[in-house]
Amino acid sequence: MNEAIAKLLSPRSVAVIGASADPKKTTGRPVAYLQKHGFAGRIMPVNPKVERIGELPCYPDIASLPEVPDVAVVLLGAERAHLAVKELSQRGCAAAIVLASGYTETGEEGARRQQQLVEAAGAMRILGPNTIGLVNLTDNIVLSPSGALEMDEFQAGGIGVVSQSGGILGSLLSRAAARGIGLSKLISTSNEVDLELADFIDHLAEDPATRVIALYVETVRNPASFRAACLKAARMGKPVVAFKIGRSEAGAKAAVSHTGAMAGADSMYDALFRQVGVIRAQSFSDLLDIPAALCTGRKLRGARVAILTSTGGAGTLVSDDLGVAGFDTPAPDAATADALRALQTGSEAVLDRNPIDVTLAGLRPDLLRGAINALLASPSYDALVIIVGSSSLAMPELLAGAIQECLPNSDKPVMAYVSPHAPEVGALLTRRGVPAFTAAESCTAALAGMLRVQRFVAPAQDEEAPPLVEAGDLPSGSLDEAQAKQLFSRFGVPCAAERVVASPAEAEAAARELGGRVVLKILSSQITHKSDVGGVAVGLGADTIGERIGRMAAEVKSRTGTDAQRFLVQEMVAGGTELILGMHRDALGTAILLGMGGVTAELFKDTTMRLLAQDARDVQSLKPLSRAEALSMARDLKTWPLLDGFRGRPKADVEALVDAIVAFSAMAAQLGERLVEAEINPVFVLPQGQGVRAADGVVVLA
Repeated sequence: MNEAIAKLLSPRSVAVIGASADPKKTTGRPVAYLQKHGFAGRIMPVNPKVERIGELPCYPDIASLPEVPDVAVVLLGAERAHLAVKELSQRGCAAAIVLASGYTETGEEGARRQQQLVEAAGAMRILGPNTIGLVNLTDNIVLSPSGALEMDEFQAGGIGVVSQSGGILGSLLSRAAARGIGLSKLISTSNEVDLELADFIDHLAEDPATRVIALYVETVRNPASFRAACLKAARMGKPVVAFKIGRSEAGAKAAVSHTGAMAGADSMYDALFRQVGVIRAQSFSDLLDIPAALCTGRKLRGARVAILTSTGGAGTLVSDDLGVAGFDTPAPDAATADALRALQTGSEAVLDRNPIDVTLAGLRPDLLRGAINALLASPSYDALVIIVGSSSLAMPELLAGAIQECLPNSDKPVMAYVSPHAPEVGALLTRRGVPAFTAAESCTAALAGMLRVQRFVAPAQDEEAPPLVEAGDLPSGSLDEAQAKQLFSRFGVPCAAERVVASPAEAEAAARELGGRVVLKILSSQITHKSDVGGVAVGLGADTIGERIGRMAAEVKSRTGTDAQRFLVQEMVAGGTELILGMHRDALGTAILLGMGGVTAELFKDTTMRLLAQDARDVQSLKPLSRAEALSMARDLKTWPLLDGFRGRPKADVEALVDAIVAFSAMAAQLGERLVEAEINPVFVLPQGQGVRAADGVVVLA
C-alpha cells in the first residue's frame, strides 16, 4: 500500500494553508469541519493575519509549523499555491490537497501554472488541483470545504468513492446519508496533476473498510494503470462500479473504414470496462444503487427472481422491468407453494404465480418471515425482491426487523422496492442490510450488477506471444485492397484467392485460372467503398468478365472522375457468414472490433470490441488478444447463433475465426502506431473445417 496515499487518507496531523477564522467562508470551512466531525489528530492553521482560530494557534507561515504535517490543505489561489507546495515539499510533507482552480481547465496559461505546481511538488504527492478534497468516514477525517459536510453525521460503510468531479462528491455524500447507504472514503481527483483514479482504486482495493469501489469518470488518463488497478480490485474481491459521463459525444469521426464509424469513444470505454470487470452504471442513481446491493456481499448465482408482495401493482412493475433485462420470474415450485399456503390457511392468496401475493404480510411479521424463509430456501429462486407496501409504513421497525431476521438463513440477495413517498423506510431497511430502491429499474440494475460480478472471469495468464513478422518493407499511406490482403496474409489471416489484372484479356485468363464464378473489383487506394461507386460485380465467368471491365471503368469514371487502371479478379466465396474485423485507436488505446459484416455493417451495428492490453511500464508495448478473448468476442454478437448452427444451419468454423482474430490483433499489436486503420469486411466464416477467408481489406499506414 502506498505510504503517501495512506497518510493522505488517514493523516495524524493536518496543516491548513490560508485558513480563515470565519467558518462561513470557504477558507474557514476545512478547520471548522475537521473539528465538527471529530478529527483526533493535530490541526495547524496557517495565516499571517490571524493569531488564533478558535482554540487553535494559527501560524504565520509554513516554516513556523511546529512539526511536519502528514497532509496540507492548500487554500491559496492558483497564482500562489505553488509557493506553498514548494515549501511543504521541502519540509517533507507527504501530500498536499490543492483546491484552487485556474489550471489546465482554463487554457494555456492555466496549463503553465499546473506544470509549475508539478515542479514545485517534487517528491510530495498532490491531490488536485481544482479538487473539493476528500472525506474519510471510516476514521472521521474530513479534508474538504464541501457544504455537504454541514450535516451532523454520516453513515460509515463499505463503499469507497473516487470522483473526477468535485461537486459530485458532495452530492453523493448527501444522497447516501439520506438513503442510509454507508460510505468509507470519498476522494475528488479533479485535474489529476499527480494522483489519479488508478492510484485510489489500487489503494482502496487493499483498504479493509472498503468492500465496493464507485467511480465518477470523466476520462481515463492512464488506461494501462487503470486496467491494472481494476484487475487488482477484482482479484481482491472488490467490485468496481463506474458512471462515465460524455456518452453522447460524437465518436464516429470521419474515417476511411466502417470500423471508425462504429467504434466511438464511448464504445471504447464499454470495452475497457468489460475487460477489467468494471460494472458500468447507466444512470447517476445507479452509481449508489448498484454498490449498495454489492456491499451486502451476497452472491447472485442465476437470473431467477422471486417477488414477494402484498400489493399487486408494484410487483408487476418490478416483474416487467426484470423481464425486459433478461431475468426470469418463475412461479413457485410445488413444494414452495405448499410451504407458502401452510402459512395462511384459508386465505385467498394466489400462490401459483410470481409476483407472489401474500395478503396482509406487511401487517403480520410472522407471516412475512415465513414467506421470506420459504422463498430463500426454494431451489427455484436465486434472489428475492420484497415489495414494501403502504400497509407496512405504519410500523417500519417491525417490518425491517422481520426481514433482517431472515438474512442469516441464506446468502441469496434480498432487496426491497419501497414507495418513493417513504424514504425513511428505505433508509431503515438499507441500514439493516436490505438495500431498498424506489424504482423498479433500480432493482434490475442492482441485480444485473451482482450477476456481472459473479460472471466476470479475470484474463488468464499471458499466452505465448506469436513470433514477430518481418514488416520493415511496408509502404505508407492508404494501401489498395490487394496490398492490404497481402499484409493480412503475412500475419496469418487467410485471404480469398485473387489476381491483379489491367485488361479484359488478363481478366479472362484470371477467371479461367480461378475456376467457377468470380468477383471483379476496381483496385484503387483512393476508392475504399467500391460497391458505392459501381466498382464491384459478382458471379462473373471467363465469358463475361472482359466486357464487364469496360462497363465498370466507365461507371466508376462517371461517379468519381477516376480512370480505373487496375482491377482485382477474386474467387467467389459462398456459403459462409459475413463478419467485419477491424482495428480502432483513440486516446484510450487500440481496440479490435468484430461484428456482423458486409454492406449492412453500419446499419445493424452488431459489434463488440476488446482493447489490446498495454504494459503499464511501456504503453507503446501492446499484447495481442488471447484465444479466450477472441472466442468471447464471437459469443458476444447477437448473430452468434448464425455461427453456432442456428435452426439446422451448418456450424461455422469458429476455431478458424478465433485464429484470424488473434492473428489480426497480433498485426495491430506489432505495428502499433504505424497502423492508422485496418479492416476486413467481409471476412467469410465458412462451415466447420473449411476455415475463413478475408474477401476485402482496408489498411492505412502512417
